[in-house]
Amino acid sequence: MGFWPFKKRVDGLRESGLMENFTDWHSHILPGVDDGVPDMDKSLEVLAAYERMGVNHVWLTPHIMEDYPNTTDDLRKRFAELCLEYDGHIKLDLAAENMLDSLFEERLAAGDLLPIGEERNHLLVETSYFSPPMNFDDLLDDIMSAGYYPILAHPERYRYMRENDYENLKKRGIIFQVNMMSLVGMYGETARKKAEWLLKKGMINLTGSDLHRLSATSRYLEKSPDNRDALENLLNIAQNPQVK
Repeated sequence: MGFWPFKKRVDGLRESGLMENFTDWHSHILPGVDDGVPDMDKSLEVLAAYERMGVNHVWLTPHIMEDYPNTTDDLRKRFAELCLEYDGHIKLDLAAENMLDSLFEERLAAGDLLPIGEERNHLLVETSYFSPPMNFDDLLDDIMSAGYYPILAHPERYRYMRENDYENLKKRGIIFQVNMMSLVGMYGETARKKAEWLLKKGMINLTGSDLHRLSATSRYLEKSPDNRDALENLLNIAQNPQVK
């Protein structure tokens, strides 16, 4: 399905001003490298929609995990191809979403990573939604010992985490990146409630779309006015990120 059927929804979000100057810290727009956007045309379609919404900076964060063992060289080549094709005004940067698995341990030991942030000293990481890695704490320590600050992707979606888990991670200095669409129910009621709790507690440092398909995300764009206050607070964080 193409971009134009979503034009009205995208225009509505643009008119609301919610996405003006938005930085997307988590997206799967790099074409054909994981379970995200499948090809170059679709990637350009997503970026065109982002331009209409007022987005000005996108971090492309493809999966690196045992299921998608992307190499940094291959991802850089694909990113260069996208940059050649894209002639819009959005700033594009390449990083990765790193699953905390055995492949990550190998890449971390080798220093073979795609960090995120202007100073390139943060790593966007994730775990299984159902259980943490057995050596979760050790991996976080290893990341910090290597000179990086861990950013935990979509903490609201981890079913195994309870309030004290989030509080303990924050005490350790872990940065939280919440998916904006969690607030409008894209990932279910539990994730929505957790996102609102994290927002209320001031634990969210960054936000992003985690966009894999424009068609999937667009179904929730029209819901944003129903949760405008929470979204405004979250997007204010996006416009004033606590990461450099």
